[in-house]
Amino acid sequence: MQDDPLRLFRLDGRVALVTGASSGIGATLARGLAAAGASVVLAARRLERTEALATAIEADGGQALPMRLDVTDGAAIPPAFDAIERRFGTVDVVINNAGMADPALFLRTGMASLERTMTTNFTAPWQIAAEAARRMIAANRPGSIINLASVLALGAAPGYAAYSASKAALLQMTRTLALEFVRHRIRVNALAPGWFVSEMNAAYFASDKGKAYIQRMPPGRTGELHELVGPTLLLASEAGSYINGIVLPVDGAHHAALV
Repeated sequence: MQDDPLRLFRLDGRVALVTGASSGIGATLARGLAAAGASVVLAARRLERTEALATAIEADGGQALPMRLDVTDGAAIPPAFDAIERRFGTVDVVINNAGMADPALFLRTGMASLERTMTTNFTAPWQIAAEAARRMIAANRPGSIINLASVLALGAAPGYAAYSASKAALLQMTRTLALEFVRHRIRVNALAPGWFVSEMNAAYFASDKGKAYIQRMPPGRTGELHELVGPTLLLASEAGSYINGIVLPVDGAHHAALV
């Protein structure tokens, strides 16, 4: 038994890739991973944002690599991993966080919107997980892949058919990869956040309609971004070494009211 069980949550010597790291959930998780000792790769389209975040992380004693990456550009993914390996070594923690939503009722959802949603929320995590797993296996290195799903992968809400379908597909991918990669000591899990205020939804939750919706949520509030850090560290670290193939809601029981 460990003398200090909190050390199991440490990520010293690990290399963590966080997509969508320029703001919101991604930026918060990147800070948490760095504070736990990981060398963190901050991948996003907005390089100036990740550069500023990298500067802040390094000022706190961490290590960070800002990287411009459009996750929907499959051809850009292998070169990105090459650059990471030159700087830090093999990526062994993946946070597939980059995502998008384009809410609309089903009959008003065009094919372009559907394809963009599926490419960002499902195909991109697929390709990143594949590239990361191949390299971990080649390096004989264990690891953890964490996919950011959603409470709307577990329940439904009008106007979110495309988004919910993309996140539900991500959950099934998570479960399948957990079974396929376990023999390589690579764990694959998912977080299903409830409603957290972000750039995408801040205007809505500031409106009267959004405030009324918050009051109908089981916890009566949105989540605070820091409340996702603990669950992420559990799944990324040795503290969660026997946790594989799960979907962990972080939503104040909102999923229980949706299903």
